[in-house]
Amino acid sequence: MNPFEWLFDATLTIGDQQILWREIVGNGFGLASALGGLRRKVWAWPVGIVGNALLFTVFLGAVFHTPNPVNLLGQAGRQLLFIAVSIYGWIEWARHRHASADHVAVEPRWASWKVRVALGLGMVGGTLALTPVFQALGSFEPVWADAWIFVGSFLATWGMAKGWTEFWLIWIAVDIVGVPLLVSAGYYASALLYGFYGVFTLVGFITWSRIQRRSRGVTTVP
Repeated sequence: MNPFEWLFDATLTIGDQQILWREIVGNGFGLASALGGLRRKVWAWPVGIVGNALLFTVFLGAVFHTPNPVNLLGQAGRQLLFIAVSIYGWIEWARHRHASADHVAVEPRWASWKVRVALGLGMVGGTLALTPVFQALGSFEPVWADAWIFVGSFLATWGMAKGWTEFWLIWIAVDIVGVPLLVSAGYYASALLYGFYGVFTLVGFITWSRIQRRSRGVTTVP
């Protein structure tokens, strides 16, 4: 068995539970990407893409005949969206770093109120629109939670690419729903990482807010 076959099929057994190693490795790449985003590093994007590719196969358990034969279509589909938006973010951050005098990949900024309202409406409206679609395709219950995670993940990644500090708050909203959904679906490694992400994203929000205050001399958050 070559290394790629081993990575695809290998599992970690904990009690009576089997966890795919590619779920663990994929989430590890995701965590590294989040750390890179916190530090505003361009490498955060390609590292995240590797994790997305691995997790895409994990969340189609019934399709790939994994030990956990559960399809989370929102979770799987968002990996493809991640890859597409990450390519955009990678280009934008690299371009900004090249043009910046201090070689910073992104300057954190607050989104306008118009954008904030659009993000909120997008979260709710997108969830309502996709829930019946995912339900018809056979996604895991509760389907609205899978749709919420799908929409929120897209908006958060887009916000990160644009440099909006609010993207960290969207991730928190995703994590709050994501942890119980993943536990109920049997994706324990991802649920554990989601729980950690929830704390990490709060730290990220505080860090980016402080960067804004230092760079603009602002002492209060709008």
